[in-house]
Amino acid sequence: MIRVPGFEGRRVAVFGLGRSGLTAARALKAGGALPVLWDDSVSSRMQAEAEGVAVEDLTAADWSGFAALVLSPGAPLTHPEPHWTVGKAREAGIEIIGDIELFARAVAALPQAGRPRVVAITGTNGKSTTTALLGWVLKQAGMTVHVGGNIGIGVLALPAPTREAVYVIEVSSYQLDLTTTFSPDVAILTNISPDHLERHGGMEGYVAAKARIFTHAGLALVGIDERWGRQVAAAVSRARTVSTSQGPADIRAADGHLTTGEGHEVDLTPARCLPGRHNAQNAAFAYAAARALGVPHDKAVGGLLSFPGLAHRMEHVGTLGRVRFINDSKATNADAARQALSSYDRSWWIAGGRAKGGGIDDLEDLFPRVAEAFLIGEAAGPFAARLGDTPHRISGDMASAVRAAAEAAAATGRDEVVLLSPAAASFDQYPDFEARGEAFRAAVLALGATPAGAS
Repeated sequence: MIRVPGFEGRRVAVFGLGRSGLTAARALKAGGALPVLWDDSVSSRMQAEAEGVAVEDLTAADWSGFAALVLSPGAPLTHPEPHWTVGKAREAGIEIIGDIELFARAVAALPQAGRPRVVAITGTNGKSTTTALLGWVLKQAGMTVHVGGNIGIGVLALPAPTREAVYVIEVSSYQLDLTTTFSPDVAILTNISPDHLERHGGMEGYVAAKARIFTHAGLALVGIDERWGRQVAAAVSRARTVSTSQGPADIRAADGHLTTGEGHEVDLTPARCLPGRHNAQNAAFAYAAARALGVPHDKAVGGLLSFPGLAHRMEHVGTLGRVRFINDSKATNADAARQALSSYDRSWWIAGGRAKGGGIDDLEDLFPRVAEAFLIGEAAGPFAARLGDTPHRISGDMASAVRAAAEAAAATGRDEVVLLSPAAASFDQYPDFEARGEAFRAAVLALGATPAGAS
């Protein structure tokens, strides 16, 4: 755990007792603060009380006695309207921060010679894969690496800082909105496409939140495939750019190939877990960050090629005859699904869930690659209407979709891909995209498929 100094003997309000909230309270308490916790959930409050941390109804508290509000990233700061704790904090004139900012202050409090290096990654899509990939590359190079944040372990639950360590942290737009002094040595923005707009008041607010990662950063690595990324890159001094398309860029990422900008050409095709143009982009960011941290070229490439991949992100889960099953449940919007559909000349596509703004309108140019679509969840009807003449059927649930897709793909007698890339959120049928991906895996294995990696 990371101790958070700077609030010794002072009361700090902590709202939201999920993973980040409880961890923040522990870190504050370890640093000498007096955290005061509250959550709308009775069970969450009971868990906090069981840990011996003060729980107090913040609706009736005297906010003039608090030094700060540590707000859960799940509670709105500005839109669609500020959380009630935000109003209380502003009336009392106290700062509103989150767990990433607490981490930043804990690092800044260390002597300069004893500080670890920090890499922060954000973006609409690809940030989790880039985070895990960079962590893997650095570990393969023999470095002490701690990976967490919005992926896996909450940032304040990571091991205490040491001089030789590197923290590789995924940060969301919600978390970045709650930072003021966060200063990573390397900051990465993978890409930007419309997402979470209700929480940021529109695209302008969303882009501004993502761009906060560069406010105090050292090296800036920016994806410029979209106009919003190009806009951010133009506003960041000395940004290094990454692109998968034509046009000027410092680092070029094509499907299966990198041009590093250092005179090196890297063939990614031996890396089975990095298919598609989007994974080439992720590899480009990981390579550039690793090189900036002193990893030699050969070791950086070796790490990329040996990456085992992440669950629910273009994950090969099994094979049945000549049919491969790919789990891309993390594709919760059309832009993410585009990356998956573009990776195959032809696929039997399982899509649907709770649709986001625009649905699958932006994927029309890829419909010719869809042999047939099998639609699930709330979006099944609207997606069917949008697919038009593209072969499709409404399956309703995951098991039915997997079974029907497998039968249709196998009937061709060719090498085929059944692809779960929903282009929609999971919350109509599942608590999160991980549960949806596991349901897909279970349905595939129930058909008798050989699990990926099995001999």
